Amino acid sequence: MLDKKTDRRSLRTQTLLHEALITLFLKKDYEAVTIKDIVDEANVGRSTFYAHFTGKDDLLRSGFEKLRAFLIDQQRDAFAKKQNDEPRLLGFSLTMFEHTRSHIDLYRALIGGRGGIICLNCIRQILADLVRNELTETTAKSSADAVPEELVVQYVVGAYMAVLTWWLDRKAKLPPEKIDEMFRRMALQGILSPIT
Repeated sequence: MLDKKTDRRSLRTQTLLHEALITLFLKKDYEAVTIKDIVDEANVGRSTFYAHFTGKDDLLRSGFEKLRAFLIDQQRDAFAKKQNDEPRLLGFSLTMFEHTRSHIDLYRALIGGRGGIICLNCIRQILADLVRNELTETTAKSSADAVPEELVVQYVVGAYMAVLTWWLDRKAKLPPEKIDEMFRRMALQGILSPIT
């Protein structure tokens, strides 16, 4: 019983720290945010912060684990819902566009500087893992002119990031469903080719 209480307290503290970091991002650049700023905003002690995270980069990266779990669930659900007896490929894409739209101020604040680099790398890694999962489940394997799997992964992730950036640069005026439709139309050709 003590473990559950400790776990709940720990999760609550981590949530407070993540929320504090997000609040601070919206006020100033990532580089300007200090551990002191974060613990003051979260109203926790510095030692409490370091009991959970090694630094603000670690805190930032850990926030993406919730996004990863959420996108994996969405991918699984989309894959289970077949369209014309075929699984819906890139099942995470619409959910990611919707998440971006619902947190647009945060995404736009994080685009520049070191925080942006960390965020974009985290997102790229999450997307690469999701694409690999789909390729494992869906693609035709090996033929003489097959495209290497990792090349397809990098192609799809690069295309997604380019579309996401293009969309954000235009203040995400298109609805998530529309930008997802355009992305999927362009990207599915890369996935449906034979892969080695």
